[in-house]
Amino acid sequence: MNRRDFIASSALGLGAIRLGQTSAFADRFGDVHKRVALIGSGWYGKVDLFRLLQIAPVEVVSISDPDRNMAGDAAAQIASRQQSGKRPRIYNNYRDLLAEGDAEIVLIGSPDHWHALHAIDAMKAGADVYLQKPTGVDVVEGQALLAVAQRTGRVVQVGLQRRSTPHLIEAKERVIDAGLLGQVSHSDICCYYHMRRNLTVEEAPDIPAPEYLDFDLWTGPAPLRPFNRMIHPRGWRAFMEYGNGIVGDMCVHMLDTVRWMLDLGMPTKISSSGGILVQTESRANTTDTQTAIFEFPEMHVVWNHRSWGDAPDPDYPWAAFIYGEKGTLKLSVHKYEYFPQGERKPALAGTPLFEYDRFPIDETEKGLERHVASAIRWHMMDFLSCVETRERPVADIEEGVISSNACVLANVALEVGRTLEWDAEAGKVKGDPEANSMLARPYRAPWVHPGEILNSRL
Repeated sequence: MNRRDFIASSALGLGAIRLGQTSAFADRFGDVHKRVALIGSGWYGKVDLFRLLQIAPVEVVSISDPDRNMAGDAAAQIASRQQSGKRPRIYNNYRDLLAEGDAEIVLIGSPDHWHALHAIDAMKAGADVYLQKPTGVDVVEGQALLAVAQRTGRVVQVGLQRRSTPHLIEAKERVIDAGLLGQVSHSDICCYYHMRRNLTVEEAPDIPAPEYLDFDLWTGPAPLRPFNRMIHPRGWRAFMEYGNGIVGDMCVHMLDTVRWMLDLGMPTKISSSGGILVQTESRANTTDTQTAIFEFPEMHVVWNHRSWGDAPDPDYPWAAFIYGEKGTLKLSVHKYEYFPQGERKPALAGTPLFEYDRFPIDETEKGLERHVASAIRWHMMDFLSCVETRERPVADIEEGVISSNACVLANVALEVGRTLEWDAEAGKVKGDPEANSMLARPYRAPWVHPGEILNSRL
């Protein structure tokens, strides 16, 4: 059996992807003619949607985006890719899109501060949802999302596609499930990418928002701050008003990877330290340096990020390291390696699955991280399968909320300056009123935080 066949069959054996080899795409989903809507037509919204179009003859009926130019460009690209050749309807406000009532599946690729409201309203409109990570920007948003999914019975797949990454599925089966690590008691996770936008006030002064962007609607429930060119497109990740910094953006992937591989639940204690220590001239208000410790009953997982300097292991700048008594497993989106205890050369290794033979556009598509394309397709395959069977997908909303909320709590711990002890049954921090007051961010009127209506209208 060659490696490509192995990773497909191992995925089936794990139950992570329920569909077998990717060569069965056409046979498996050739009659899946679902009506699809896209909310948020920027970078990853299109990346996700185009992978879905590669595996099933779905019909994209509508898109919404406060950026008129971005929506128009997405609509043109969709028309050129979907089988019908039709251009989807365009809406400025996502509520108008959902009011049409014809979307059976909604993909959400909006900025993080919109994730919860977009997903909740899509589920209430009767759609199954593919939701980009994280599930929200505060803890209560995640709790509300889970409650709505359970009440409505909607299928929600969170874009934590490491769980569907072929070479990581292989690593899980060949190393962890095979017991090669022995007892595991610690994991390090990290990101040392220089990904924090660092423009100064002089380089990115406050200016009027461009006429094609409805900035008030784009801001939605977040605080309305003056517009500058760092914010949109894509630069919003540099501002805590719209997300949770590098912890919310990158830690959530690697923490979720370790949780999935080692079958960990919600951490019981979370602490964090760091701040803006080096890149102090930037307009960005997210941390450039941060450590977080996630304490599980079974072990500790320690996160580190720096958006400056060099990575300790240049081959693994964004990675997870799982340490066992018999060896070490190194994991990234680019490869994995298993080193037996005391050995400098890996005994097992793997790299991403590229499928250019079946999907040649992967090689030229603008903005696509080519090494991730197969993972997104496999994630979409799992999602579509669960839409049909009504089973829980591999990155079900409950798993997505656990990983997302753990990262949110790391930032809360940083702000209050102490370790938080999580009470999973109560859904609160034990004995810490100040920390509990930060579990739900204030919403800008007229938007209403889902936590305020969780027990009544939802």
